[in-house]
Amino acid sequence: MRQVTDFLIFGPDDVDLARSPLRRSIAEATYVLGAFNPGLARLPNGNLLLMVRVAEALKEPVADRCVRAIRWTPNGYVLDRHPLDSVNMTDPRQFSVKHGTHRLLALTSLSWLLPVELTADGREIVRIRYDQAIEPAAPYQEYGIEDARISRIDNVWYMTTCSVSAERHCTTLHVSLDGLNYELKGIVLDHQNKDMILFEGKVDGRFMALTRPLGEVYFAYPETSPYAGGPSINLAQSPDALHWKPLDQPGIRARKGSASSMKVGGGSQPIRTHRGWFLMYHGVETRETVGVYRTFWALLDLGDPSRILRIEDEQPVLEANSELTRPIAHQMYLPTPVVFTTGLADGGDHYIVASGEADLACRITHMPKALFA
Repeated sequence: MRQVTDFLIFGPDDVDLARSPLRRSIAEATYVLGAFNPGLARLPNGNLLLMVRVAEALKEPVADRCVRAIRWTPNGYVLDRHPLDSVNMTDPRQFSVKHGTHRLLALTSLSWLLPVELTADGREIVRIRYDQAIEPAAPYQEYGIEDARISRIDNVWYMTTCSVSAERHCTTLHVSLDGLNYELKGIVLDHQNKDMILFEGKVDGRFMALTRPLGEVYFAYPETSPYAGGPSINLAQSPDALHWKPLDQPGIRARKGSASSMKVGGGSQPIRTHRGWFLMYHGVETRETVGVYRTFWALLDLGDPSRILRIEDEQPVLEANSELTRPIAHQMYLPTPVVFTTGLADGGDHYIVASGEADLACRITHMPKALFA
């Protein structure tokens, strides 16, 4: 049987910041906090596309007793200042603003999307497409665009992203007719609905998607329930990929006693197989500020995706691999192991799986289909 193979294909040192969209406005030195969580799609020429999230941060975020955050405006990028005594900076990815009645966050970086074309097997970089990079373009993206997920449906590429702003933390949709050039269609899901991923195919003529609503309050299941309360994967359907109705039935929920009982969320786009919709998703184990992220998998019914045919949430199919990040260990900033699967492609007798490793780099894994029998 073909063996699992693992490698990092793209990381912070592969980004040429001289070609960053931020260079048009910000003269201050920046660095790549992470080049990670890539959407994955097969292009018409047979090659693979990684849509890489580039989190770009200031090398000197603190100046004059203020911490500075990068923000997009219609006239260019600017730096906002927050007095040090008004923030909490325990998380390297973000800081919290102390004043106000609600939990308020600001980011230590601004994210934009960089298309990277790979060979058909995902083993080599063909071209880094800076000319087709996607940067913020609207006020609801003022703090960046994150975590692309791409699904090809009827020869159209649908890419969902998280758009971050003080206005809202929402899901946005881009559409492409060639897999490379994307048009922003706007907001499709409102506040803090993360990990939205379209199925690669329709169900009864309708688009179907995984979603993961977030909130400040969750309600408890009965003690006799096998499920743990908290963020879970839901389902939604749409006639046009723009207007979405959540399904009444629940989707994938964290189960008590599993390694993913903190929360679960979508990973890869669900793909059609003869056995059902196959997908990989992430589960989080509570530990320190950032939990441990692992990848699990499930099969959903082709005609009724709310019906779970099989779920493997006890033994992860993918975990963080410190050997992969050893050469770039000096760039790591997360205290816990993280692998965050974001896409898969058919490789014949195996799947080609794209993940973010340690919120730092892009990982490609070749996994035999026999593992999911």
